[in-house]
Amino acid sequence: MASTSLVLPAVAIAAAAGAARRHPISFSSHRSHSGFVRATRLRRERPLVAVSAAASPAPASASSLDALIFDCDGVILESEHLHRQAYNDAFAHFGVRCQPDAADPLYWDEAFYDELQNQIGGGKPKMRWYFGENGWPSSKIFETPPSTDADKEKLVDIIQDWKTERYKEIIKSGTVEPRPGVLRLMDEVKGAGIKLAVCSAATKSSVIMCLENLIGLERFNGLDCFLAGDDVKQKKPDPSIYVTAAKKLGVETKNCLVVEDSVIGLLAAKGAGMSCIITYTSSTANQDFKDAIATYPDLSNVRLEDLKLLLQETLVTG
Repeated sequence: MASTSLVLPAVAIAAAAGAARRHPISFSSHRSHSGFVRATRLRRERPLVAVSAAASPAPASASSLDALIFDCDGVILESEHLHRQAYNDAFAHFGVRCQPDAADPLYWDEAFYDELQNQIGGGKPKMRWYFGENGWPSSKIFETPPSTDADKEKLVDIIQDWKTERYKEIIKSGTVEPRPGVLRLMDEVKGAGIKLAVCSAATKSSVIMCLENLIGLERFNGLDCFLAGDDVKQKKPDPSIYVTAAKKLGVETKNCLVVEDSVIGLLAAKGAGMSCIITYTSSTANQDFKDAIATYPDLSNVRLEDLKLLLQETLVTG
């Protein structure tokens, strides 16, 4: 079976050069369950970093933590399985078939989606890449595969819009909760007068709905900056969203600390000149986070004072 490779955008890699040196990552096209070949993922996992606020303080000249910026999916909530469910429901609803003789609509299984979502940020880019590699599909939207750029974009837009509404329904069901430690850390940050932001590559309406339901209206309205995929032209790993956030917050990028869960987000943060900590999920645990300043399974035992000390030490030794 012929295979194709996905390579992270060169502009994003260039932006992170020196801070995140890597070879392009590739994986085979997902044409069928039996034919899918999983990519060899980087297995090096950085040991958890334990930081004590009682450690020797950094010199007074060290810069401070001025803003803490959270990603949403995978950081505030474990959501990738919910996104996958919503995509598959959308493919079934519109009868999306990349192979005309396929008996069933397109279905992204867990193993494939783990690879896909850890390589490409944003829903529309995921579909554009997949259809570009596996053939643009027939569907209830277009009986024959779209051939013009305009029709291709219309197909992606319609599927994404339906998927977003389905995802909202899942979140509103009340079965989803924030990851451990998130709300407590957010409250610590606001209480200390440090700026708080959320930057997500996902569709704005779905992120707003997630935040309103999971962190509550008071915390959401208290954010000093909120950006979603709709607000920037390039998705992560491009650093645009974090560069934009720093400008809106009125702080230097070096004084920002980002909380991410994947290499894609780490590259975006590093490309923007920001330090980054990782709270990995089951689907990202085996990624190479050597360029993060700390790696945690969740935020349960992470305190604001720990993060302030981490950033100060990073700036001093950096």
